[in-house]
Amino acid sequence: MNWTQIFLPIASGFAITVAIMPFFIGYFRMKKQGQSIREDGPTWHNKKQGTPTMGGLVFLIGAALTALWAGKWIDVLNPQLLILLFILVLYGILGFLDDFIKIFKKRNEGLTSLQKLVGQIVGGICFYLVYRSEGLPNTLNLGFNEISLGIFYGVFVLIWLVGFSNAVNLADGIDGLVGGLGTISFAAYAIIAWQQAAWVVVVICLAMIGGLLGFLPYNLKPAKIFMGDVGSLAIGGLLAAISIILHQEWTLLLIGIIYVIETASVMLQVASFQLTGKRLFKMSPIHHHFELSGWSEWRIDWTFWGIALIFSTLAVLLAN
Repeated sequence: MNWTQIFLPIASGFAITVAIMPFFIGYFRMKKQGQSIREDGPTWHNKKQGTPTMGGLVFLIGAALTALWAGKWIDVLNPQLLILLFILVLYGILGFLDDFIKIFKKRNEGLTSLQKLVGQIVGGICFYLVYRSEGLPNTLNLGFNEISLGIFYGVFVLIWLVGFSNAVNLADGIDGLVGGLGTISFAAYAIIAWQQAAWVVVVICLAMIGGLLGFLPYNLKPAKIFMGDVGSLAIGGLLAAISIILHQEWTLLLIGIIYVIETASVMLQVASFQLTGKRLFKMSPIHHHFELSGWSEWRIDWTFWGIALIFSTLAVLLAN
């Protein structure tokens, strides 16, 4: 790949997202539909009530269309690219249905946890079948060693996809946070993929970077639109799938360090309350703890982005 082949997918994802987003926001405002704010959340979030959401749908469209034409252009429109797009689209659809039911059907619970889980597992099974049909191994890369899991690698794939799609979803709680984190994550994997000459992954990462960069100006505080589950579930699922395709599964623990911390904070909070009746944090996920401790959303964004950048850089260096 040359510099033109790098720049154009980013520019395409960016341009499609920026071109569509104002109309998307306008539609939500015309319909007077928007995000419902958690009653148990920080009180100052109440002013965000009614903010348009599901903005992830726009950058997913931009990224998917870009990946298709760029994949054809660079001649990597193959089963690996298509299965990565399948995960992006399927997990996006699950998030879209969840958001749609909450907003337009006025059902606060959206999809049930079981419904989402079944959809995520079906997607994971399809991904694993294509993965094996491409002759890719049933071995898990731990960074310092590889272990053969046989058919149980398929179980790992399901856990990885479901776990990280939900982890990114948990992290999406303040303006701009996941948009910035996602941009850093995909940039890290674009570099690792470049080092491995895995042009399929490079293409889809560049397309996602462009889409997220187009989305961020609308999502930074004060957000004009939220990402919604349609964006966060798709980002998490795609990142997990990319780490598997690259056979660099362990890197996601570093590149996705914030997603891991956010998820761990929820698990620890629940466990502590059930065992002792006390909470470890003022509120979980942990970004809300810092909010309630007096941190501004901007401070949380920059701090979490900085941590993600440091650990992502470490992952890139170690993967090399």
